[in-house]
Amino acid sequence: MLTLKNISKYYQVGGSKNFVLNNIDLDVEEGEFVSIMGPSGSGKSTLLNIIGMLDQPSEGYHYFMGEGVHLLKEKQRTALYKQYIGFVFQAYHLIDELTVYENIETPLIYQNIKGGERKALVADILDRFNIVGKKDLFPSQLSGGQQQLVGIARALISKPRLILADEPTGNLNSKQGEEIMELFRKLNQEDNVTIIQVTHNEKNAEYGSRIINLLDGKIESIKNI
Repeated sequence: MLTLKNISKYYQVGGSKNFVLNNIDLDVEEGEFVSIMGPSGSGKSTLLNIIGMLDQPSEGYHYFMGEGVHLLKEKQRTALYKQYIGFVFQAYHLIDELTVYENIETPLIYQNIKGGERKALVADILDRFNIVGKKDLFPSQLSGGQQQLVGIARALISKPRLILADEPTGNLNSKQGEEIMELFRKLNQEDNVTIIQVTHNEKNAEYGSRIINLLDGKIESIKNI
């Protein structure tokens, strides 16, 4: 599904290169659940953003679903991202002015899906996530756990093949966090959705089948679970 070869990300500082990622090689198979760990500043979120095409590497080769991402123009990358990838952020990134229903519906509007089909898809996912009663509320009226559920529902509405989760339980209490992780496990095992998560939490990391430890922008170790 995904291959990164010699991926580096750096910024020029004076005459020298300040590396955020340094020569990363990574393969992820379809249906895997991969956890990325490492201290703050190790390059975890940058790596996730490059995988998700929200950022571009300074060097290296990025292949996704058989496409050479490094060869694509921005418009082509965006189309590939929208077709296959769902992003779940720690900060939820919900649109404050939109209701729960409208937030979840937004990706479908970008994909030009017709109104009737949008309605059916949103109704189905509201039901699946048990948030039908919250559909007319605004994000500010929800708890952190409910906002994260809406964020995940929005990420899933377009049936992505890959979910990228950046500290998905970082703002939640332990019970809410566990519910979110169980939901990811179910998606991975029952729906065969590939998941790559960045986490500081060792317990959450162990939901993955592989833990990749980053240190100073390099892969320090890979542990199979």
